Amino acid sequence: MDSTSARGLAALVGDLGTERPPRYAALAGRIRRLVAEGRVPLGTRLPAERELAQALAVSRATVTAAYTRLREDGWATARQGAGTFAVLPRGPHHGAWVPGPADDGSIDLAHAAPAAPASVPAALATALEELPRFLGAHGYHPAGLPDLRARVADRYTARGLPTTPEQVLVTGGALHGVSTAFGLLLRRGTRLLVEQPSYPNALQAARASGARVLPVALDPDDPAAWLDATERALAAARPAAAYLMPDFQNPTGALLDVAGRERLAAALRRAGVPAVVDETLAELGLDTAAPPPLAAFGNGAPSVGTLSVGVLSVGTLSKVAWGGLRVGWVRAEADVVRRLTAVAVQTSLSGPVVEQLAACALLDGLDASLAELRAGLRERRAVLTAELRRRLPGWLVPEPPGGLVLWCGLPTPRSRAVVAAAERLGLRLAAGPLFGTGHALDDRLRLPYTQPPDVLRRAVGLLVRADAEATGAAVPDGPAGDPRAVSVV
Repeated sequence: MDSTSARGLAALVGDLGTERPPRYAALAGRIRRLVAEGRVPLGTRLPAERELAQALAVSRATVTAAYTRLREDGWATARQGAGTFAVLPRGPHHGAWVPGPADDGSIDLAHAAPAAPASVPAALATALEELPRFLGAHGYHPAGLPDLRARVADRYTARGLPTTPEQVLVTGGALHGVSTAFGLLLRRGTRLLVEQPSYPNALQAARASGARVLPVALDPDDPAAWLDATERALAAARPAAAYLMPDFQNPTGALLDVAGRERLAAALRRAGVPAVVDETLAELGLDTAAPPPLAAFGNGAPSVGTLSVGVLSVGTLSKVAWGGLRVGWVRAEADVVRRLTAVAVQTSLSGPVVEQLAACALLDGLDASLAELRAGLRERRAVLTAELRRRLPGWLVPEPPGGLVLWCGLPTPRSRAVVAAAERLGLRLAAGPLFGTGHALDDRLRLPYTQPPDVLRRAVGLLVRADAEATGAAVPDGPAGDPRAVSVV
């Protein structure tokens, strides 16, 4: 069993002095969110009450009451003589980051996940028509169905990166692709350069591999400063790999232009550092299209052992079609794909055939469905942006050129307090620190615009009330909207 030190957990919990009393409830809430977000892994033994009380400079009674609340709510379990351990509650999960069924009518703005368009059931029907020709064989395709690999390769070629089917590995979504790439590139104790903020599940995958995360601050309004800092970090630290999102970065929405990609590719080449490039949002440009993939600019194929790796491009249908399909891919050189396949089969022998056939149909019609999706996202982005600016004028609400989320700036560091208050009102959010390391980003909140406009308006009403509760301000008059009256998809 893993354990966390009192000092380590106290660092993650942060200063409790900004929380409204009772303090034990605030402590329990922070630990609960750390477990839900994966920053305190399931099964971790929590520190002894006396040690944590000393590290947090609170009374032991406060920690005892907090642990009791966690056990009562199902977020911890006590074992006689062994200690207290982090667990998930039984039944539907209502945490901030682990997706769960919205059976209580809560509004979910923690996850940027569009509902399935009409093209998904049509694609599944096509897949079932195609399925009989595969039933005579064993059904295992470790690198993916040849038809799907060919379609993914064709799409990369059309985007400016010539690709053959042998350069594509089909995965169970983007996170599976990222984790597989990390399995090839990272070892315990090695360094992974990441943007700060970044995608939480990728950060967790890196930590699970034993790698040390090396964050470089990213300001979407000043990409040159990030490039300067990245060049210095690559040259000084020589990390084992970099994890990057140049296309409508999650969560900032930043888009790296052609000149920036040329400069970044050159820096990776000079340092001899391979890159895992997450292109999950690359085709969701709302105001402008993304430049060609970073791999098209080359980085001299840095080596891992005797293997020349270069850029590993990760893609998925989760955001442009539907997350329920769990179909993604990694694009790399053919010999790298063979090595990646050997890593992938250690956890999954093959992806499901039906979903891959559906993915083929979806890719055949993707350009038409993307046009409709982008139009809907533009409308929802406009609604959420306007509502936030009108009802929370003290917040910084930039409008990204693409992607699925707004990366909002709060007047003071109170993201975690707002998230806790919102959850009590039936609005699920993900706190800013989830997207970074340490205590950073508590003055930020990521808000997806993937819900329908009426749901977004109701959500902002709840957010206004949550922000008032978190700051101790007077709660605005008038109904905020009952989230349980909304059908959430």
